[in-house]
Amino acid sequence: MMKIGVLAFIREDTPDAATVAKKCEALGFESMFIPEHPIIPVECKTPYPLGDGKIPESYAHMPDPFVLLGFAAAATKRVKLGTGICLVPERDPIVLAKEVATLDYFSGGRFLFGIGAGWLADETEIMGVEFKKRWKVTHEYVRAMKAMWTEEQPSFSGEFVSFPKIKSYPKPVQKPHPPIHLGAGGLGSNQRALKMTVAYADGWAPIALSPERLAAELATLSKMCADAGRDFSKIEISIFMEAGQGEPVHRVSDEAARKTVRDYQEAGAHRLIFLEHQAGNQFETDLEVIAKKFIHS
Repeated sequence: MMKIGVLAFIREDTPDAATVAKKCEALGFESMFIPEHPIIPVECKTPYPLGDGKIPESYAHMPDPFVLLGFAAAATKRVKLGTGICLVPERDPIVLAKEVATLDYFSGGRFLFGIGAGWLADETEIMGVEFKKRWKVTHEYVRAMKAMWTEEQPSFSGEFVSFPKIKSYPKPVQKPHPPIHLGAGGLGSNQRALKMTVAYADGWAPIALSPERLAAELATLSKMCADAGRDFSKIEISIFMEAGQGEPVHRVSDEAARKTVRDYQEAGAHRLIFLEHQAGNQFETDLEVIAKKFIHS
């Protein structure tokens, strides 16, 4: 059965994280994800990869995802909570490992660690990382964090992070650690994203891939897993997408919604994560419509 989640763009002009999380749980959503951009430079050389190339103003109003997910965890019991995605190279890996473990422990093992390296070069550079090295930094940070989550007295020596034997608790509830979902690919070539998924992720979460293209990419991913000795069936596939695919969600017919779920399931997806970013009461209204059409239809 397809899992249905929501990527909630919570801001000052939307309902708060606890309210949204309780709503998602009551409506039957399997998961709620929170996006991340710590800053948006006033002057950017990097164009937004969608639409007219202008970065939406709402991107400058994203609260810290771990703070929001903490509120969400305290207000719910069942819904899974994820980052969609956490910009790993823009964070201190030791502190990030502690945040992930803490959230997973106190949510009862409900955290999904969606990660990425970012597309906004201007932001990445301000945050202290050379843009061309961002994926190399991400891979090393993930290795260091895995050591902290799984070892009693971890140590690590790398190019970008090193530490002697340390103690860090709590350890995550999920073993060996919360699942890592690589949020990359979908808008261009997916070769690097697939390669990184095979190397160190538990799932792949591209944006807006069509069912036809997804099926083709997963055939490639399956072969890459076989060559690397990984079990392809253990990799969870999620798709970030607009519920209305360019139209208001209320205009999507029940049959079209069912077909969307069916087509993606046949292509190999396990989870659809619908973006929601409307202001005010429309936020919760859209959640109700998405649930009616994609979960209960």
